[in-house]
Amino acid sequence: MNAFIEKAAVLTEALPFIQQFRGETVVVKFGGSIMENEAGVRNILEDIAFMECVGMHPVVVHGGGKAISKALREAGIFSEFVRGLRVTNGDSIQVVERVLNQQVNPGMVDILRVFDGKARGIHGEDIFRAERMRGRDERTGEALDWGFVGQIKSVDVEPIEAYMKADIVPVITPLARDEAGQLYNVNADDAATAVACALQARKLVFLSDVPGLLHDPADADSLISSLHLSEVEELIDRGVIAGGMLPKIKGMVHAVEMGIRKAHIIDSALPHSLLLELFTSEGVGTEILK
Repeated sequence: MNAFIEKAAVLTEALPFIQQFRGETVVVKFGGSIMENEAGVRNILEDIAFMECVGMHPVVVHGGGKAISKALREAGIFSEFVRGLRVTNGDSIQVVERVLNQQVNPGMVDILRVFDGKARGIHGEDIFRAERMRGRDERTGEALDWGFVGQIKSVDVEPIEAYMKADIVPVITPLARDEAGQLYNVNADDAATAVACALQARKLVFLSDVPGLLHDPADADSLISSLHLSEVEELIDRGVIAGGMLPKIKGMVHAVEMGIRKAHIIDSALPHSLLLELFTSEGVGTEILK
């Protein structure tokens, strides 16, 4: 009997959150090592199917880094990274497009359909307009060249909103074109942030390989559960926010500054972490808010 009471308690705790988020848009960025874990992928996509079932509008933006690296190796193409971004030349952009649009994206759509979630893929180059990513080395001042890596300038939200109105989950690849039609590889974190801002989503969620933002990266119990915009710069200065966490936090900050109520980063390896973050009082990751 106690087990049944506990199940009822879980449902009643979730109820106010379900009511609060009904009809709201949540953009979920899917990537990292979880993409190589079939059970983990299914867990997260089951959470997304649940969200759609209770009246939310989840939008998925996904990467495919390890699958792309594998395909490039098989094609005999060397992968070089500059500031965490893959240098993408004329040969590798074709491999990136094939892996994302023809392998990873249809696979995720198929899993969502297994859970009776209506889902459809959107090729990022059909909705994102970008320009070539440019930067300079902080020490030498020399120009950095990532090849066909793009920085998003605009998002055509019409196809995304059409799917949402039909209760279909859009699953979007991080690819873009410029005004001349050139195809670009785009950082998936940046793509998810651009989509969330363009849709004025209620929430933006980054699925990560860590529990969230930690005071001490070696101590999983040092999780920072909630963080206000005014506190971020100090943590960057102190080195608490650094490395691969830095671009994610900056993307979250940008999203909140653009009107997203909350941005979250959660551990994709924790079963049903997405539901636990959205539908419980405590949550399981880090949230950033104004």
